[in-house]
Amino acid sequence: MLPRGRPRALGAATLLLLLLVVVGFFLFGRDPEYGLRAAATFDGDPNGSRNRSASGLQSLLPPKCELLHVAIVCAGYNSSREVITLVKSVLFYRKNPLHLHLVTDAVARNILETLFRTWMVPAVVIRFYDAGELKPVISWIPNTHYSGLYGLMKLVLPSVLPLSLARVIVLDTDVTFSSDIAELWTLFAHFSGVILLWLDRLRQTGWEQMWTLMAKRQLLTLTATSLADQDIFNAVIKEHPELVHPLPCVWNVQLSDHTLAERCYLEAADLKVIHWNSPKKLRVKNKHAEFFRNLHLTFLGYDGKLLRRELFGCPNQLPPGAEQLQQALAQLDEEEPCFEFRQQQLTVHRVHITFLPHQPPPPRPHDVTLVAQLSMDRLQMLEALCRHWSGPMSLALYLTDAEAQQFLHFVETSPVLSARKDVAYHIVYREGPLYPVNQLRNVALAQALTPYVFLSDIDFLPAYSLYDYLRASIEQLELGSRRKAALVVPVFETLHYRFGFPNSKAELLTLLDAGSLHIFRYHEWPQGHAPTDYAHWREAQAPYHVQWAADYEPYVVVARDCPRYDPRFVGFGWNKVAHIIELDAQEYEFLVLPEAFSIHLPHAPSLDISRFRSSPTYRGCLQALKEEFHQDLSRRYGAAALKYLTALQQSQTRA
Repeated sequence: MLPRGRPRALGAATLLLLLLVVVGFFLFGRDPEYGLRAAATFDGDPNGSRNRSASGLQSLLPPKCELLHVAIVCAGYNSSREVITLVKSVLFYRKNPLHLHLVTDAVARNILETLFRTWMVPAVVIRFYDAGELKPVISWIPNTHYSGLYGLMKLVLPSVLPLSLARVIVLDTDVTFSSDIAELWTLFAHFSGVILLWLDRLRQTGWEQMWTLMAKRQLLTLTATSLADQDIFNAVIKEHPELVHPLPCVWNVQLSDHTLAERCYLEAADLKVIHWNSPKKLRVKNKHAEFFRNLHLTFLGYDGKLLRRELFGCPNQLPPGAEQLQQALAQLDEEEPCFEFRQQQLTVHRVHITFLPHQPPPPRPHDVTLVAQLSMDRLQMLEALCRHWSGPMSLALYLTDAEAQQFLHFVETSPVLSARKDVAYHIVYREGPLYPVNQLRNVALAQALTPYVFLSDIDFLPAYSLYDYLRASIEQLELGSRRKAALVVPVFETLHYRFGFPNSKAELLTLLDAGSLHIFRYHEWPQGHAPTDYAHWREAQAPYHVQWAADYEPYVVVARDCPRYDPRFVGFGWNKVAHIIELDAQEYEFLVLPEAFSIHLPHAPSLDISRFRSSPTYRGCLQALKEEFHQDLSRRYGAAALKYLTALQQSQTRA
């Protein structure tokens, strides 16, 4: 219970202010750091006197096709990760269509637009609102809360959300649901008459003027708001207690270090919402935090593709493109030998771009980003790559939801990786039996922000000086609009897990002559790099032209707007070859750089290369993909594409 004379704090469980169910403020408890906060009634009954019986609640649940509205303020990289876990928990229990109203900054919008478009969850509508447009309305309020200006934005939601919207549940990003959000929606039934149309009524009676006046009054005695919008809500509630309907404490079990919420969760039988209401989030020292942390970690690692389930019986559930995709998948023959390849090509992977905080480099006219892709078994190569390449990187990682959390911990605990803010990591969530190598490359390539890209692989270490050398070469050769070229970086390999990396071309040639290094795949796939003409490279002092040949697959530096990789090539084989053909078909010239080199490190073979080597069916499916690729080339480039088919046939004859 709150002491008399103090305004009740508006918390997730007090709420329904403005006919918003605001889940995510502090529930109740005396916190030395943040002050007294309250939201739910307790009175010895953790479920609240207003709770209904289970059968009564069931009768109040909204119809299964009623659209429930949820508003969330989300800004930045870390908050974008948090909101995904929140949404997972909501989707896991929900039985109704959802409309998410997301107030975001540019960073969060870019991330979440991509994620929800590729997640393709049925019966979920997304609408974005620009947080930047709201800042001037609240920036005059001094605020010391760790959430900054974004912690004040709930104040202006009534003026931001559509006039037709009467009810909305407002959630903080650091809450986790353990129940159907429709149960929270039913609590609107406790409102009577005017309050059922509260948003409309507030607009009519001047909510904006009301909270603004209260904020100005508060700032006469406070130097700044320490609880963000909570301070202002408290002041409004003190003068207008009729605006608030207390909710049971189970709707906001708060876990800050000094909470008194255990009075709720030790007695309540059915907790609804867990709230990590502390700047430390999961690292709080609440004595029961481990129990709640495990609940939260369940959704962190939960496979998001399992949440794509449809809500049967409700119309217009499918997101854009989903119906056509379902039809294409339904037409596949599961008995066809190449079914796995066809299915993988049609798979839409969830994509979370810039999974970690990222500071893009300042714009420079000749800058170049290293682009690569990897999976969990190549994670150990990241630190060495960061030591060799000092420029920006765009990396796509093929991970499960659980592996993404392991990766996050790996980066945060690595002194090398945590110090690099110019490396953008993009998670492509694993789905299907074959590695979607070219889809991963396209994700990383699309997110590169510099004018040029170095298209590499994660198991290659570039020369220490390569980043600076490439930028100088791009400027010297006047690439860009004046010249369409692909700069070839010669590649080598070592069979030793430990060796002294050469600091110059001269040192590399010494190692090559001594047999410590070899031309990459010279003994297994010589045609892949033979056109680079390594004999010429040994003596070259200036860039030189080479001609395309069958199966050529060099690592190249090109303009960022180059052709994308062909996503039909999944698993092992011909994925880079097809891309180089596309560059040649678009009349890129190939220029070999005389001082550039990169070295492949040994590692265990991937599952896909093992399948390629052992399965005739696998190799037969790859051959079918090659033939389809050449047919598409003929349609796009006409007679000019004939040389590629002829070269393929000749190489097969030689093989």
